[in-house]
Amino acid sequence: MPRIISPMNKRWKPNVTVAAVIERTIDGMQKFLLVEEETRDGLRLNNPAGHLDAGESPQQACARETLEETAFHFSPTALVGIYLSRFERIQPGHAKPLDVTYLRFTFCGELGEHVAGQPLDHGIVRTVWMSADEIRACVPRHRSPLLLASLQDYLAGRRFPLDLIATDQSVLLQNR
Repeated sequence: MPRIISPMNKRWKPNVTVAAVIERTIDGMQKFLLVEEETRDGLRLNNPAGHLDAGESPQQACARETLEETAFHFSPTALVGIYLSRFERIQPGHAKPLDVTYLRFTFCGELGEHVAGQPLDHGIVRTVWMSADEIRACVPRHRSPLLLASLQDYLAGRRFPLDLIATDQSVLLQNR
């Protein structure tokens, strides 16, 4: 069981991430676009996902991360869910593990054009289309439990309007 961090000892700040659930019918079967990536724990599967950068909205971050990890343009059309996940990571040379928390915004949307020749992000080995059953059958290969949670919510029809997430202009002006 992870340790509880006392707010008096440390200010808690989760890492904000975004992810995309992308569906396409291939040969008459419903398939989902995943990335296979090299991690500390070996090759793992994940949604196209990554961190929210300064100066962008979660929707913009999702479109950018999807392009960087899959070489496909992506336009979010709905929010599937907001997820909070926590784990401890062993740090070589340290007695205490690193306590890591992610706050993840998962979107679904429209897959756009593929950008031929665009290199994929560092660590991304390839993209792969898998059915829901194939994804459920390989849980030990998932990078995070949020992959399956997002898929299950998507398949259950969970969709929330994008305007549920308000990004103030001051954030978007940050990079100017």
